[in-house]
Amino acid sequence: MDLVLFYFLILGFAVLMYVLLDGFDLGVGILYPWFDQAGERDHLMRSISHVWDGNETWLVFGGVVLFAAFPAAYAGILSTFYLPIILMLFALIFRGVAFEYRFKAHRSRPYWDFAFSAGSATAAFCQGLILGSIVQGINASHIQLDSWYWLSPFAILTGFSVMAGYALLGASYLYMKSRGRIQQHAAYLAKRLVLVVMLAMLLVSMWTVLSSEDIRERWFAGMNFLYLSPLPLLCILFAVLAWQGLSDTAHEIRPFWYAAGIFALGFVGLVVSLFPYLMPNQLTIWEAAAPDSSLKFLVVGIVIFVPLILAYTLWGYRVFAGKVEDYQEGY
Repeated sequence: MDLVLFYFLILGFAVLMYVLLDGFDLGVGILYPWFDQAGERDHLMRSISHVWDGNETWLVFGGVVLFAAFPAAYAGILSTFYLPIILMLFALIFRGVAFEYRFKAHRSRPYWDFAFSAGSATAAFCQGLILGSIVQGINASHIQLDSWYWLSPFAILTGFSVMAGYALLGASYLYMKSRGRIQQHAAYLAKRLVLVVMLAMLLVSMWTVLSSEDIRERWFAGMNFLYLSPLPLLCILFAVLAWQGLSDTAHEIRPFWYAAGIFALGFVGLVVSLFPYLMPNQLTIWEAAAPDSSLKFLVVGIVIFVPLILAYTLWGYRVFAGKVEDYQEGY
């Protein structure tokens, strides 16, 4: 296999793992204000306290792969989106600090609750903002004239869409990990979020197709749409199954996997639309790639660390499988 394509697949895998894993715990933070009865917020914190920091490993790993394998894209993306990336990192820091301080705080607990919720929402919005700007395409000459060029209506829509998607993952996760009122309330929120996410995906997809001739041709030229139609059809199917599953307490895990499937299909659709570009109309994966000698050297690290990260991730979720029965004791 072409090493450049191999690293592109590894990068895509890291991004997808981050979106699915850190997405649901960011989603729990986004939903935090909607759970305000006694003990509910403690329950929410306990439900993700064992995984939230490990989930962010995939963000670091994806950044390392981008830096090492595609340095030109790394330089272009980070310099272009310096402000939203810094804002996202500060939001993640405040969110992480809130985890540790909230459990020990008494009078200041409302401030840490706000830091956790606002940090989760801000980080999710910034990720969507960056994604939308990349999909829309950033003209380097415009960036030199206006540093806020990336803050477009489409990027803002994508930012809120990612927030809604993460909230859906979070609600589905809480439905799977909780009982009683928290589970019922999570199902109530998740059903509404299924509709919001599907509407957001429709709006973002239509806007993308109408605004980009290359993407429109990629999807609709010749028989392309016939070949690619399983992607939107499966999204609709997973949305229907997720809605139905949220009323079936005998199979509480299924809505989460259906929501994850919607994300995965959306990610595949994104790759189909943009490939082979890392920065649309600017850099392909081959133009952005590091020299072959560097790519060959990196294989050793990939072979060691990808199985290692997967192993401890799976082990952590296996150890803490089941519901959070007592928010004071956790599991």
